[in-house]
Amino acid sequence: MYCSCFSCPTKECMPESEIYEDVKDYYGRVLKSTSDLKSNACLTPATPVAPAVRRVLEEVHPEVTRRYYGCGMVVPECLEGCRVLDLGCGAGRDCYMLSQLVGDRGLVTGIDMTEEQLDVARKYVGYHTKKFGYKKPNTEFVQGYIEALQEAGLKGSFYDIIISNCVVNLSPNKKHVLKEAHHVLKDGGELYFSDIYCSHRLPAEIRTHKVLWGECLGGALWWEDLLRLAEEVGFCTPRLVAASTVTVGNKELQSLLRDYKFVSATFRLFKIPRNVSNESCRVIYDGNVTGHEDFLKFDAYHTFRKNEVVTVDGELASILKMSRFAEEFTFQDHAENKTGSCCVMPKVAVLKMSVCAHSSSCSVDKPKAKKTLVDTHTKKRNCRHSGFESLSHRKIPRS
Repeated sequence: MYCSCFSCPTKECMPESEIYEDVKDYYGRVLKSTSDLKSNACLTPATPVAPAVRRVLEEVHPEVTRRYYGCGMVVPECLEGCRVLDLGCGAGRDCYMLSQLVGDRGLVTGIDMTEEQLDVARKYVGYHTKKFGYKKPNTEFVQGYIEALQEAGLKGSFYDIIISNCVVNLSPNKKHVLKEAHHVLKDGGELYFSDIYCSHRLPAEIRTHKVLWGECLGGALWWEDLLRLAEEVGFCTPRLVAASTVTVGNKELQSLLRDYKFVSATFRLFKIPRNVSNESCRVIYDGNVTGHEDFLKFDAYHTFRKNEVVTVDGELASILKMSRFAEEFTFQDHAENKTGSCCVMPKVAVLKMSVCAHSSSCSVDKPKAKKTLVDTHTKKRNCRHSGFESLSHRKIPRS
């Protein structure tokens, strides 16, 4: 039995080694394919699969795909030529998908602690190199812990993008995961990841259940802890991309979870130096991102249409100017030409998940409407576990 204390993740209250061994056993020996999963948590996509991405996935070897256990679709924009790190890469499905998108000038590194999974990933490096028409591999796989990227030999300030697909919840020390990710990202780099989140901090009897932990439910973060941990390690405010309800699909496990609610959510977190000026400005999307020529949906509250003038707040302006998106936008300060359709967008979306008795998912395309992330239609009123609070535009102060 073990404890995963999110508010004070220390070795004294949490024997991490036991969790690591349990996860290794579950994903290395218990699960042989997605059909062995005991719940729907690792099968819940936060966003639908785009046709272009579906075509890329069809190029991945079937054995690799069979060993895929994810809860979202981690395909950020502007990938060509980028260095990408996949935390908890497993058998490598997302790595090989991204290998095609970064091109032969890019690099995709996968890190995982489970040898059985890495054996499958490494087995098909040559297969995919040949299939994608590359002269040399642009993928590599490293055995190690996502809480200890430096110990695994990964360089600091090296990667443009880090992705993760339903893995952070399996870690006994989420803060170390975010801290290490922040260290190996370049300034302007991004952590783009999907994971499972809960409506409240989970009690010990759920956190210590080995199957619930292995099924990505027992270790799910309360969304408020994500906001706090991201701010503590130096990331900008987490920006919600998409979210969808998680249905457990197993009566026995559902009874153990009681009234706690879960969602699969995709976030993007950017590493922007704190000394960068945070001044709002006008931006114009140039329409040159492949697959997003007419508009770029940046997050749940910001969709940039080609040639449209939009005013953004200081934090988003800093992100666009310092990240790989800088070349995709034209920037104007407020003294420049004010012609064109100018629209002041809401402040950054923060995951304050809400409950509605009449909605089961959230695309949160329109900030004016009161959207929800979870369907919690229940006859029990005032249940302390029933609610994710409303989506808010609250910003975490950056000192």
